[in-house]
Amino acid sequence: MTESLPPLDLGALPAPVDVADNTRALADVQAVVDAGPYTDTWESLRGYTPPQWYEDAKFGIFIHWGVYSVPAFNNEWYSRNMYREGTAEFEHHVATYGDHRRFGYKDFIPSFTMDQFDPDEWAELFRRAGAQFVVPVAEHHDGFAMYDTKRSRWSAAQMGPERDVFGDLSAATDRAWMVRGASSHRAEHWFFMNGGTKFDSDVLAAQTQDFYGPAQREETAPSERFLEDWLLRTVEIIDRYRPQVLWFDWWIEQPAFKPYLTKLAAYYYNRAAAWGREVVINYKWDAFAEGSAVYDIERGTMGEIRPTVWQNDTSVSKTAWSWVRNHEYKSAHDVIVELADVVSKNGVLLLNVGPKADGTIPAAEQELLLTIGDWLSTNGEAIYGTRPWVISGEGPTQVAAGSFVDGESRTFTGADFRFTARAHVTGDYVYAIPLAEPDNDELRIRAFGSGAGLLTRRVKDVTILGESGPVAWEQTAGELVVQTSRAAVVKLFLEAETTPPRTDFLHQ
Repeated sequence: MTESLPPLDLGALPAPVDVADNTRALADVQAVVDAGPYTDTWESLRGYTPPQWYEDAKFGIFIHWGVYSVPAFNNEWYSRNMYREGTAEFEHHVATYGDHRRFGYKDFIPSFTMDQFDPDEWAELFRRAGAQFVVPVAEHHDGFAMYDTKRSRWSAAQMGPERDVFGDLSAATDRAWMVRGASSHRAEHWFFMNGGTKFDSDVLAAQTQDFYGPAQREETAPSERFLEDWLLRTVEIIDRYRPQVLWFDWWIEQPAFKPYLTKLAAYYYNRAAAWGREVVINYKWDAFAEGSAVYDIERGTMGEIRPTVWQNDTSVSKTAWSWVRNHEYKSAHDVIVELADVVSKNGVLLLNVGPKADGTIPAAEQELLLTIGDWLSTNGEAIYGTRPWVISGEGPTQVAAGSFVDGESRTFTGADFRFTARAHVTGDYVYAIPLAEPDNDELRIRAFGSGAGLLTRRVKDVTILGESGPVAWEQTAGELVVQTSRAAVVKLFLEAETTPPRTDFLHQ
């Protein structure tokens, strides 16, 4: 062994939580559903409308932080892969920590100290990055809750730091005037640790079944008891922390989850109505019916403008979501390009960071976030509160649509742009966001040419965000040419519609 960590003292564990009988808790959930305004049917849930605050926000921070941040090897799936013989994680674990029976995943918990965690410092960083909402992982596939739960003893509130870190960060998010959210990856725990059932490991130990279990085969549908527990854990997060974004990972699209998803959505929307808050559920694939929640694409984008708002969740790293020692980081420019692309297609970007086990955010990730924040402080007008223009962009560089495409190698040119728009009572604004430095000290935008047919009103003025004074520009039939030596966001001010805006409401 090359690393010695203190194992978990099983004798000092809190007593197991008995949640075998869910009858009363489920009846309480049903009472909220029955009270409305939403019922647990897709027909009712399709009446949901995403809130304006979310459509305007455009940029949020995702946080993967858990016990897997202690081994910090390869990615956040260490808890699964360390029990799968033949994987790099399995070999690393044996070589570094020893036999799986003596030192298992649970034994990383004492080293998950968070001793340098300062939630207000995190919130300040996220706000300086330009984020409008924050979505920490409440529970990942490993089954260790980062929040104070009454349904399990395996939580950060009772083990490791013995602190409700989720609640502390949610409160700091509020103080920084951002919107609090939560993500749940609990569904995958049904099978996640099952590799440890195939050989002599601590996953088979009776005294830790409430942590490692169910550890069932992924080919099997989850049982009613597990599905009830999933529902009630999610309800607990909703009621205790009141998140306004609730993000779900994959696997809830399994048929067995369907009736529980409609019940959960109706409960959440009804509770939010009682709070007087507008909320968002993010889902992948076909877990929810179209129009009942906000569609999310992992590490990807749309091919064109989507009529309703959607989200791309991605990470500052190309290789992992949690802190690991061998990250391959994206550049700040990579992320800014992703942001512009997503927003131009009516999307929102949820960008993940991975703190270390001690509660610090790696310096490289802080620097990346601050660089994005600097760009947004100058160019945020072209992002926040905007809506799609007639087309999302132009240029020779092709971007693949779908999930898991953010790692593809792409070299953008000075002819690649993304467009956004904003309505105003005196006229409309259209923005062109260049994805690379200009050629020959000028930006040439074909979509803004008078002959393109996309600008239906006269261009009254052209400016560059972040610069004062006049800008040299010329509009021809084929293009708009703007003189600039940098990848500057171009802002067009269009003449107002011929019908004057209403002003009578000013005197009511």
